[in-house]
Amino acid sequence: MEFRDLKRQYQLHRKEIDSAMQEVIDSSHFILGSQVKQLEQELAEYAGVKYCIACANGTDALQLALMAWEIGKGDAVFVPDFTFFSSGEVVPMTGATPVFVDVDQDTYNISTDSLRNAIAYVIQNTDLRPRAVVAVDLFGRLADYEEIRQIAVQYDLLVLEDAAQGFGAMAGSRKACSFGDISTTSFFPSKPLGCYGDGGAVFTDNDAWADRLLSLRVHGKGSDKYDNVRVGMNSRLDTIQAAVLLQKLRFLEEELEECGRIAARYSERLRDLVKIPAGLGSMRSAWAQYTICLKDKEERERVMEQMKADGIPSAVYYRKPMHRQGAFEENLIQAVSCENTEYICDRCLSLPFHPYMQETEIEAVCDSVKRAILQ
Repeated sequence: MEFRDLKRQYQLHRKEIDSAMQEVIDSSHFILGSQVKQLEQELAEYAGVKYCIACANGTDALQLALMAWEIGKGDAVFVPDFTFFSSGEVVPMTGATPVFVDVDQDTYNISTDSLRNAIAYVIQNTDLRPRAVVAVDLFGRLADYEEIRQIAVQYDLLVLEDAAQGFGAMAGSRKACSFGDISTTSFFPSKPLGCYGDGGAVFTDNDAWADRLLSLRVHGKGSDKYDNVRVGMNSRLDTIQAAVLLQKLRFLEEELEECGRIAARYSERLRDLVKIPAGLGSMRSAWAQYTICLKDKEERERVMEQMKADGIPSAVYYRKPMHRQGAFEENLIQAVSCENTEYICDRCLSLPFHPYMQETEIEAVCDSVKRAILQ
């Protein structure tokens, strides 16, 4: 059993994907070819924003956003403590200081109460200037943008939506990548919309920021590639990856619908055994992962061992809080307690999940979890 079966996806759509890649090879326009521009236009339309700027990967997308805002030394950027490393890594890369904030124990997304406390701490106890908050759509579920926006307005913060795991998620009629002042996503192969290598994108409605992002992704270029008006990056999306993404975008909605059905089956089978993902209400998750929470670390290890014995993969996102990562020791601001993150890191476990799972596979996973817990 595959944790996220990209092979089945490819076999089902092989003809269209192969044809799209061959077209790029035949044209030999491998960098920023016409498919990249087409992809940017279609992604912007899908997300409901004015601009999409494709780039080399999701981490670069986050850094490009901070660079477009000219965030740097003396600035504080608030980041959830429970997230992938790149959400916080990009902050010191711009010279700014990351301030890690606890998450909600049910949604695993940034806690707005903790965010308020962290902002107050920074204002009262440091010389840093609060500038931005990175709101992560973890595991495919949208963060609480209504409350985050209220806090941002109160403290004059910029909102950076990290939708690396959330592309395709919805709240009402709005989609992920439309909630931030700038939003970003990743096209890493296992993401809800993934390519066959690395890729990312930045989204915004702001004309000036979009122009700056276009410059920053190609060495800070001005009128041409030998006119450099600022220090930028080399972060261009390969045309082959754009061609693959254009094809995958065609069936993304079908996959998201199927993911919702599979998540419901998991929840139905597991709700009396473990803590399942919290209810979504009218929201739609992109279901980057289906993550359960066990009683303690020992029970998690027991479940993982049983699943491995049954030939079923599993994954832990994430074993160590951001504030405990050695990379942040030199500029760590311990503004708030992150006890929810500590709790979740010891107990969460992600199960095999993708839109091509069969009912027999869902049953096998649930039966394996049940055997481990009830033994």
